[in-house]
This record gives sequence, C-alpha cells and structure tokens, in this order.
Amino acid sequence: MKKRILVTGGAGFLGSHLCDRLIKEGHDVLCVDNFFTGSKTNIAHLIGNPYFELMRHDVTFPLYVEVDQIYNLACPASPVHYQFDPVQTTKTSVHGAINMLGLAKRVKARIFQASTSEVYGDPAVHPQPENYWGHVNPIGPRSCYDEGKRCAETLFFDYHAQHNLDIKVVRIFNTYGPRMHPNDGRVVSNFIVQALKGEDITIYGDGSQTRSFCYVDDLLEGFVRMMNTEAGFTGPVNLGNPNEFSMLELAENVLRLVGGKSKLAYHSLPTDDPRQRQPNIELAKEKLGWTPEVQLEDGLKETIAYFRRLLNA
Repeated sequence: MKKRILVTGGAGFLGSHLCDRLIKEGHDVLCVDNFFTGSKTNIAHLIGNPYFELMRHDVTFPLYVEVDQIYNLACPASPVHYQFDPVQTTKTSVHGAINMLGLAKRVKARIFQASTSEVYGDPAVHPQPENYWGHVNPIGPRSCYDEGKRCAETLFFDYHAQHNLDIKVVRIFNTYGPRMHPNDGRVVSNFIVQALKGEDITIYGDGSQTRSFCYVDDLLEGFVRMMNTEAGFTGPVNLGNPNEFSMLELAENVLRLVGGKSKLAYHSLPTDDPRQRQPNIELAKEKLGWTPEVQLEDGLKETIAYFRRLLNA
C-alpha cells in the first residue's frame, strides 16, 4: 500500500539511499534536509519524480505536514561535523526529536528514530547488547552527539509511555557505502580518499582498536523491516555487522583494493575514542529476521568506485 513517508535528513548519506528505496517500493516520499551535511547531488536523480518532494527545513523548527510514517534521520553523524557546532548538534537531536514526535502525535504517524551505537560510549561490555546502559562521558568533545542521541531515545520512549505513540528505535553501528561525505572524518571514507590521492593513511593509536562495518544496503533492509514490525515492538534494536575488524586490517584491505603507494602514518588517539565497538544483533535476528549479507571486500569495492568517480569529476 502506498504510504506518505517523511524522511528527515533525507539528502544525507543514509537518508538519500532510504529515499531511493522507498520510492522504488512505490511510496510518496517527502525529503526534508537543511543541507548542513546533506547534499542535493545525493537526491538530484529523484527530483522530477512525481512521488518525490524536497523541502529545505531545519528540524529544530516545527514542521506541519500530513504523513503516515516518519523516519527521523536528521543529525550530523561524524565527529568532524557534529563537533563543528556542538550546541546545534544537541539541538538537532533533542529539539528535532521533540518536533518530529509532536508531528507524529498530531497526525497519528508511526515514527522511527535513527539512534546510534554512540549511546554505548566507550563500552565496558563487549559486544554491546541493547540492555547495556553505556559508558559515556557527558562533558567530553563527543557528548553533544552521544548525549543528544541518548536524550532523543528518552523522549521517544516517554512519548510512547505518555501518549501511546507508535515508535521504532534502532541503534546504528558503523555504516559505509557510496554517498559518504569525503571529508566526514570517518575511517572508511578517510582511508579510501587518502589511498586514492596517494596520501599517507592516518592510523590513530596503534591501529588495534576495532569497529564493525555494515554496508548501507544491509542497514536499510534493517530500517524497513523495523519500521514494518507489529505495533508494540519499539526496540531499541542494534543494526550493524557483527564482524569485527581492527583499523590496521581495514587500512590493509583498502590499500590492497585501491593499489598505489600510500604508507601508514600513526597519530595519537582522539579523546574518548572507543577502543571496541561491535553489535550484538541477536534481537534483530529474532524480531526482524535480519542479518547483514554484504561482505566487507564487496562493500569496499562499491565505495571505492564511488569515491574514484567523485574525485575524478
């Protein structure tokens, strides 16, 4: 059945892929973005489609539209961008959540919150299950994002408890793929861009810290499955790839696939950078029938091809 679906942050990396998917499924999509980190080039191919609408709007201000579902993705998600204006980052998470929850309450829409594995901070439990409360520094350089997203989750569950709002919450672990911002400071895009330019690959610490990398198509499959679960199942649900890789392993993979003569350059670890990040996805398997399918090498090839085109454009 065709639904009217709002995607906030719809011109961003994840949002634009989600808009693509929802349009292909036959829905009527309203993409809202203030273009702080989103880009019109990500959704340019959809402009002109009668079932796609683009609105420049900042979610920290109320929005009055009529929709059936809301995917709330709006928020800068990389340290470079969310630390640029930390107050605005917190406002986007908190005021944005309040405004979108208010909209969902008014029009009786189901609302989905794109939360983050950052709610676990630098975890003392490994891998991280949804019932782990986290280990977060509330006054560090990353806290505008970490605590903003934690507060957004609080708001979602309070609206659910107080107003019986139909909510769905996922916690996104490291995701990569085409349309990542080339200067977002994330490790996959950093390594690929540096390798393609023949620059040294920046490794923080000794490179032994680990991350789990989920390809964008796998993540979106989890989004859509979660949005369409039965009413009453709220989450939060971890979505990410449980295969763990060290930064050194990732750098070696990128170098092998790109070729060239880049070398590894070691720098000190950033403040509050987590040592380990790996999702426990048992709940996603049980409730969504979801497991990621794209292997790291295959996903890296697609992402490298995208950045190669971007840098040569």
